[in-house]
Amino acid sequence: MKRTSFSHWPCSIARAVDLLGDTWTALLLREAFYGIRRFDEFQQELGIARNTLADRLSRLVEERVMEKRPYQDEPRRHEYVLTEKGRDLFAVLAAMSRWGDRWLAGEEGVPVVLHHHACGHDAQAEVVCSVCRVPLEAEDVSMRLGPGYPERLKQRPDVRRRFGLDQADPGPAGSLDR
Repeated sequence: MKRTSFSHWPCSIARAVDLLGDTWTALLLREAFYGIRRFDEFQQELGIARNTLADRLSRLVEERVMEKRPYQDEPRRHEYVLTEKGRDLFAVLAAMSRWGDRWLAGEEGVPVVLHHHACGHDAQAEVVCSVCRVPLEAEDVSMRLGPGYPERLKQRPDVRRRFGLDQADPGPAGSLDR
């Protein structure tokens, strides 16, 4: 079955989901942040089928999220190391963890805690404004067309409605679906 691709959609969420949207990819990244680097270690930790693992690792290397480095010559073996692009996904996984802690953790509490070495405290991910550092909430932001939005799509009625282009002051979006 052919996979639907969102890699060319004019939306960074769609593009990220295209790369990270299957179960195994997010879990591979989680394991990489735990320090797992070798194919057999990923396979053992996750119980993932070898062909699926090979496919996901190849895609992460192709997308430059991980780098494939030789660590043994006879027989030739490789390890998979997060690149800067891959390490930058930590914030995404930490935000997913916080959401899961809030909405999916059992009565016994959260399963994993992030410990921040710099201050010595346990911490949670928080999405904040890059300028004023105030936490971002859906009701306090609106989505606007960015410079990379394709000109050919800007006049479509659904796009104009989504971004409030026919209104004088669109106000806060309240959700990403706007």
